[in-house]
Amino acid sequence: MDFAELIRERRSVRAYRQREVEQEKIAALIEAVRLSPSASNSQPWKLIIVDDPETKDQVARATFSRLVSFNKFVPQAPVLAVMTVERPKMVTQIGGRLKDRQFPLIDIGVAASHLCLQAADLGLGTCMIGWFDETRIRTILGIPQSVRLGLIVTIGYSAEEDVRRKVRKKKEVMSSFNRYR
Repeated sequence: MDFAELIRERRSVRAYRQREVEQEKIAALIEAVRLSPSASNSQPWKLIIVDDPETKDQVARATFSRLVSFNKFVPQAPVLAVMTVERPKMVTQIGGRLKDRQFPLIDIGVAASHLCLQAADLGLGTCMIGWFDETRIRTILGIPQSVRLGLIVTIGYSAEEDVRRKVRKKKEVMSSFNRYR
């Protein structure tokens, strides 16, 4: 499909079929992240693909609780992609301090977007998850205490047959030319 169609088709999936994701598709997702742009080419991420069912279930259960239940769909996804925030190059760190920007978080967002678009092109559904028990997941996956988790992306075949209509702000509200309006 062409890029504009891919953007229209990609959506956050919150119901997955119990179907394994092929290794060649996972390899393509890894490659999409690997080729993502980043500030000063720092590539400040580590991508952890979690497809072992037991480990995946433990990580998935760390994305919700009795009080926070909106991620209860996560265990359905056959694969989770966990992205950590790694130390960027020194020039990026200095630039980030001078400009008061967290470039690694921006970079991880771009890389996750590449992953999600590649997944959609391969017929897979995804959903970015930003709410999780970081300490618990760090322990489950053996992530050092000094490394932050950026986000988690659920990956699998959608159980939703119909594509929901995207609800977005009107162009006139979310964009302008030459001035802030």
